Amino acid sequence: MGRGPYSYREDLAVPAFPDDRPLVLFDGDCALCSGSARKILKTDGAGVFRLAPTQSALGQSLLTHYGVDPQDPATMLLIQDGVARERSDAVLAIVAQLPAPYRWASVGRIAPRFIRDRLYDFIARRRRRFPGATWCALPPAGVDLKDRVLG
Repeated sequence: MGRGPYSYREDLAVPAFPDDRPLVLFDGDCALCSGSARKILKTDGAGVFRLAPTQSALGQSLLTHYGVDPQDPATMLLIQDGVARERSDAVLAIVAQLPAPYRWASVGRIAPRFIRDRLYDFIARRRRRFPGATWCALPPAGVDLKDRVLG
């Protein structure tokens, strides 16, 4: 993740995308990840976040750019202000920008990152065991996907 802000703009393999708001890359083949993406869409009434599945061309190119295996991404990425965050840092940065009670989870920052990331990795390794459907392009009730989901 040690790349400079907005470094993807110089990477010809990364398609241009609107980066004026935070972008969350999530595993669209994972029920837990897709459910989290839908929860972000539903609770983010202000439209702070854009989302893109890691299986999209944009998702694949950004994962590669940041050194994450695009065939089996074991982390979500949050790209905000041109900087990528992963694992527990990404989750905590996302919840901090959502309304209460979700933002209260950002208290998790008090735990050392190595502990938070161990927990994140434990869940990530088992994420495909969670029952449920994969990413559904149908928005949660009352949510317009226009300009919110990239791909």
